[in-house]
Amino acid sequence: MNPLPPVQLTFFTELEEGPLVALFSEPDVVARLVELNARVSMGIMDLSEERAAVVRRLNEAGIPLVAWQLLPKEKGYWYHLGNANDAVAHYLKFHEWSIEEGLAWDAVGIDIEPDLNEIQQLLKSRLGVLSRFARRLWNKQAFAESCAEYASLVARMRADGYAVHSYEFFFMTDERRVGSSLLARLFGIADVPADKRVAMLYSSFFRPMGVGLLGVYAEKVDSVAVGITGGGVELEGLEHKTPMSWEELSRDLGIANRCHSEVHIFSLEGCVEQGYLARLSTFDWSRETHCPLHWKALLTVTRFVALGLLWALANLKFVIVAAAVIALLMLVVFSG
Repeated sequence: MNPLPPVQLTFFTELEEGPLVALFSEPDVVARLVELNARVSMGIMDLSEERAAVVRRLNEAGIPLVAWQLLPKEKGYWYHLGNANDAVAHYLKFHEWSIEEGLAWDAVGIDIEPDLNEIQQLLKSRLGVLSRFARRLWNKQAFAESCAEYASLVARMRADGYAVHSYEFFFMTDERRVGSSLLARLFGIADVPADKRVAMLYSSFFRPMGVGLLGVYAEKVDSVAVGITGGGVELEGLEHKTPMSWEELSRDLGIANRCHSEVHIFSLEGCVEQGYLARLSTFDWSRETHCPLHWKALLTVTRFVALGLLWALANLKFVIVAAAVIALLMLVVFSG
């Protein structure tokens, strides 16, 4: 348990160059970040001079920065099984740009999610895309090759002097625990090595039970990201979720902080727009905050059932042999 305020608050920001410049032109934003001893994970959506100028300003203010790697939307936006080559090429350009512009980064962030274009096609009811999911499910070789390419990229990032943080779905920790890759293959998600794994536990996505996910998984991951206070990618056909209220954010911060000395918040622009950044300066981190017991109990049971299924599917040959042995023993017992 961690009764103290987090050593580090990290804010995600995911803005094009114009809105990014406007955000950090807001009165007191930089000063508030300094006051909070906060870090910023900045989505690298372009390699422009305007973005470089913002980075240099934050460097001069002593605000640690994470370079959150994002690809063009036509390439899938996030890192996934099908765009490892594009991820490598983009990183090399980013690293060269950072050197040329004299930019300092505390770490590199890699976002492990499904292909944005596939999600968009599903939301538009283009069910033909489901065949891709099925093919990936059975293609373990392609999964292994993509993961190996990403592992090589992470090694390159580390050799360049960067720590590597990954932003992941909560179920990835369960898959690793039971030795499965079924969900990763199904959704096209690479399993990538990282120095810190940040679970995206955005309770606003799954109201009202989302707080249960946070309560169950916060203790089982390296670090937690809470949200969403506003911003992010807008997908056509997906219902827009209302940004978190201050009460929801306060609750989730309290739950996450009890487990970790670092807490991530998505997003900085949402916190500024909602007036939460200023309120965090006087936030009472000692206040007792708990996940509602009924949601935590429900999600705990659901998780253990899912773990059992994942383990069984990952060890299908063993399960079949064990079932056959049990059936044979029962036949011997009852026939005798």
